[in-house]
Amino acid sequence: MENLPKKIRSKKLSTRVDLTAMVSVSFLLIIFFMVTIELAKPKVVDLSLPDNDWTCGRWISCGGGERTVVLLLGSNNKLISYMGFIENPMAPVKEISYGKDGIRKELLSRNKNMLEYSAKLGKPGRGITVIIKPSKESNYKNLVDILDEMAIAKIDTYAIVNDFTPEESNLLAAK
Repeated sequence: MENLPKKIRSKKLSTRVDLTAMVSVSFLLIIFFMVTIELAKPKVVDLSLPDNDWTCGRWISCGGGERTVVLLLGSNNKLISYMGFIENPMAPVKEISYGKDGIRKELLSRNKNMLEYSAKLGKPGRGITVIIKPSKESNYKNLVDILDEMAIAKIDTYAIVNDFTPEESNLLAAK
């Protein structure tokens, strides 16, 4: 019985699986979905509108309008600015341009002056209130540009109103 052939056993290989490639693909997928979710979020502008509270027939208080700047948006990128009431403006009515040397400079200087003035009166932090009045002829880009300027100039209190007085309509119609 010694001459019996020996059983040949097969060599057992290790059953180890290399997961390196799977981990790399998983991380790439996670990064891809995180980026696409972030890019898919809607970009919005925070906007607070006032209640329909007409005091003295105006959107602003009867106190005089010394803190109020009105911006009229017209056709062909026309932008008119005045402070106070149109019947008796505190600063001259003027046509102004969009951008850093136009409306931004104007808003920053008026807001700075009003903050200094209100601090002297013992009411710190009360800057200007801007009323934005886009006409039917103005375009959407101009409204977005003005809202961007509100954010850049750090003006917290502003409203978008579409009620025009006859004087304001005449200002926009004038060339």
